[in-house]
Amino acid sequence: MTPPDALLDSWQSAWHGLGAQGDGQALREALWAAYAEPQRRYHSQQHLLECLQLLESVRHLTPEPAAITIALWFHDAIYELLGKDNETRSAAWAAQALRDAGAPSHRAEQVQRLVLATRHQASPQAEDEAWLVDIDLAILGAEPARFAEYEAQIRAEYGFVPETLFRTKRAEVLRAFLERPFIYSSAHFRAQLEEQARANLRRALA
Repeated sequence: MTPPDALLDSWQSAWHGLGAQGDGQALREALWAAYAEPQRRYHSQQHLLECLQLLESVRHLTPEPAAITIALWFHDAIYELLGKDNETRSAAWAAQALRDAGAPSHRAEQVQRLVLATRHQASPQAEDEAWLVDIDLAILGAEPARFAEYEAQIRAEYGFVPETLFRTKRAEVLRAFLERPFIYSSAHFRAQLEEQARANLRRALA
């Protein structure tokens, strides 16, 4: 699978928009290859493409499209199934890559902050974080068939975990989202996806 030309163009635009030098092509190819690693079933090229395509549909609404674009490319760049610091390491990779390419420090730090927001440990505090996190969580509000596929993909990623334990831990994750006052932080995605996401989560927990 190769990314559509439009997404390659969006990378180039975002890369230069952050003040990075060169085309970043080798880095982009390394990231694309990372999302094809064999342990991935959901956190894969499909997920990255869905996120980037969704961003393209709302780009005109977002405050920092260049930073959000690059943050999306990096947000699951490192994905080890038993890793506790995947986002931290992915964020550090993003910041270092931008610095190495001559981007201003505040831009590298911004992208690092954005990637760290996808740990989903708390509701986003900044507007750019809200858009990024909502895009990452858009799968929760997907149509039932895609949501069911997503759930199956997550189970496949953790196929080594016994069924009873998996169900218990997965329910904890899903319930935590359902118990939030709002799953989505932006008014746009709240209007578009909140109701469907809650229906999907309730069905999964049942």
